Amino acid sequence: MSLTTPQGHGPQGESPEVQPRQVRADARANVGKVLVAAVAVFAEEGVDAPARTIATRAGVGVGTFYRHFPKRSTLIAEVFRNEVDACAAAAPTIAAACGNDHVKALTVWLHRYMDFISSKRGLASALHSGDPAYVDLHDYFDQHLGPALESLLAPAIDASAVRADVPPRTILHAVRSACVPDDDGSIEHVRPVTDLLIDGLRFGALEGQRPTTWA
Repeated sequence: MSLTTPQGHGPQGESPEVQPRQVRADARANVGKVLVAAVAVFAEEGVDAPARTIATRAGVGVGTFYRHFPKRSTLIAEVFRNEVDACAAAAPTIAAACGNDHVKALTVWLHRYMDFISSKRGLASALHSGDPAYVDLHDYFDQHLGPALESLLAPAIDASAVRADVPPRTILHAVRSACVPDDDGSIEHVRPVTDLLIDGLRFGALEGQRPTTWA
């Protein structure tokens, strides 16, 4: 008796869906590699770094790079969203690690946020370029990072460890403003300014007062 292959299956009985699924998995893996590489390259060279540099760091071909990110703005927007998600997701982990030291948790997270902003050289000008790819990013930023900061700020306020009359949006904006590089491109001032902001939040902490609105 001869062995026959079931209709619609490969020689080892594999479903024809296996190959497309593998292609999709490979594509997702390549996208992940490009995003990781882009974060590092943007920190080193800015968001205008050559595509070939990012592709080489990711270990993919330039053709593969452009297949997934045909426009630079698409890549920048995706990197931005991923970094916002990661920064927001770090809040509960930091809170758990710091226990009842709510000021420490707030400080660690604001440093994490500071690193995110200051490492994206050229991001601010890109986001204000008017490119449609960036239209929703400002709302995305506030909707994710605002609640993350509030989750750390609220227990610190309840413990009378920080003042309650400064809204989360103001704190995020203050740190973001501090992350503007000096004329020579230096960002060495960013951490001292962020720490000064935290000291300002601790000074004159008032019990039981909260910002009445997020805005």
